Amino acid sequence: MDDKTRTELEAAAFRGLVAHLQNRTDVQNIDLMNLAGFCRNCLSKWYQAAAKDRGVDVDYDAAREAIYGMPFGEWKTKYQKDASPAQQQTFEDTKPQHAKISGH
Repeated sequence: MDDKTRTELEAAAFRGLVAHLQNRTDVQNIDLMNLAGFCRNCLSKWYQAAAKDRGVDVDYDAAREAIYGMPFGEWKTKYQKDASPAQQQTFEDTKPQHAKISGH
């Protein structure tokens, strides 16, 4: 497979993941972090870092909007629930396995 095709397939897979997460507003970021070690905010930071690597200025709010499909504050108001003490403890316990974001 040539590089152009690989990049196109990777981009399509990324768009599919983002669309899925935009549709699954019931899935909380803390649950994603606790189970998979990354969340919508991580995707936003990766998006922002990729833009920076290519000389494109994308601030964190714009990156979040690209991932969440709306301004983060709006998403948070509509969909984010408070994390339980157990969720918060799992988050702390799994920190070594959380996504590494270059430049952050």
